[in-house]
Amino acid sequence: MKLFLFLVAAAAFAEPARIESTSWRVWSQREQTAPKTYIDHTITRGGKGSLAVSGNSNIAVHGGWEHTVSGIEAGKWYRFTAYYKSQGVRYPTWQIVPRVDWRDGAGKRAGQPDYIYKTKQEGEWTKTWLDIPAPERATEAVLQLFLSNAPGGTVWWDDVSLEPVPAPRERKIRVASINLRPARLKSREENVERFISALDQAAPGPMDIILFPEGMTVVGTGIPYVQVAEPVPGPTTARLGRLARDRHSYVVAGLYEREGPAVYNTAVLIDREGRLAGRYRKVYLPREEYEAGLTPGGEYPVFDTDFGRIGLMICYDVFYTDPAKALAAQGAEMILLPIWGGDETLAKARAIENRIFLVTSGYDHPTYIMDPDGERVAWARERGTAAIATIDLNRRYTQQFLGDMRNRRMKEQRTDVPVPAPRVDR
Repeated sequence: MKLFLFLVAAAAFAEPARIESTSWRVWSQREQTAPKTYIDHTITRGGKGSLAVSGNSNIAVHGGWEHTVSGIEAGKWYRFTAYYKSQGVRYPTWQIVPRVDWRDGAGKRAGQPDYIYKTKQEGEWTKTWLDIPAPERATEAVLQLFLSNAPGGTVWWDDVSLEPVPAPRERKIRVASINLRPARLKSREENVERFISALDQAAPGPMDIILFPEGMTVVGTGIPYVQVAEPVPGPTTARLGRLARDRHSYVVAGLYEREGPAVYNTAVLIDREGRLAGRYRKVYLPREEYEAGLTPGGEYPVFDTDFGRIGLMICYDVFYTDPAKALAAQGAEMILLPIWGGDETLAKARAIENRIFLVTSGYDHPTYIMDPDGERVAWARERGTAAIATIDLNRRYTQQFLGDMRNRRMKEQRTDVPVPAPRVDR
């Protein structure tokens, strides 16, 4: 397939555009999808001009500017940085497309392109950046600044750079998840103590985060949810707080929360100092929980810890795609899932499709730690044991023909196409 390619001279960039050559060219797949491109000397971050890409009233528009940087070393890490401002672009997360396309000495693609998705607003401009490794055989990097399917939009690019950076250090954390199902106990307090005793026996060493199952205050007691429900913070979070302080670990656990007339199926996050750091109220309730008097939650929060960003789900949430999708879209690197029982295939799908670590603690669902490829790296097969693993949150999980799907999902995910409410009228 022949590329429709224009060559232009010297788009003038202000410092710190650390690109040896100033020769930028315009790319589109064919003339019918070509954007309008020009150097705008009036819109700039302080230099001589910016690279503009306009949709030109064309719904099929896809393309923009590109520039080839030579001297790339395979295996070395680089930081791509660019600034843009836009007008008339309705969905910038997928319509504004900066990426790096790696090439070998013959000009052929080396590995898969990396999509630049991190953004930060700086005044009227948006900074976008990402640290990425040059793949095997790469000797060149083609920097691409595209506009896609935005007929009424224009984007201006300035201060584009690609510079070597140190490889990221390992970000290893120690995770423990408990497999226990207490029986014939009389109170939530007894249940909580039984779980803590099992943890001390099964996972006595240092941990960064510990997961207990859904409904740890009610399982095996025969007490109705609404009777065991308590305030948050309350007695159970106080006891878990002492555990967290003693173990200098984050703790996640499922309990039943009462607030006013509502009772929620809640997962709490306790920090290393024993403080309540967050809560998640189960959004998807099965019919049994509605019938038992529970109220659904209405948001998908994420939480920043001292080792990374995490999200929480509970049991029946795993049957639906949007909880994990929402958490990953907000940057969650790991999802902790207290679960009574559920579909193992769907749980694995949530890890793979969102490229996150998934940690479960269950009764009728296995207790395990799963990586973004859907592989179990630890599994607690027996009651009273723990799944324990050291995982590296900075490890890249790539696929041969897809590249880094975590990066791609951040740019390619379509949030503009509405999902209809269920309705069947015939």
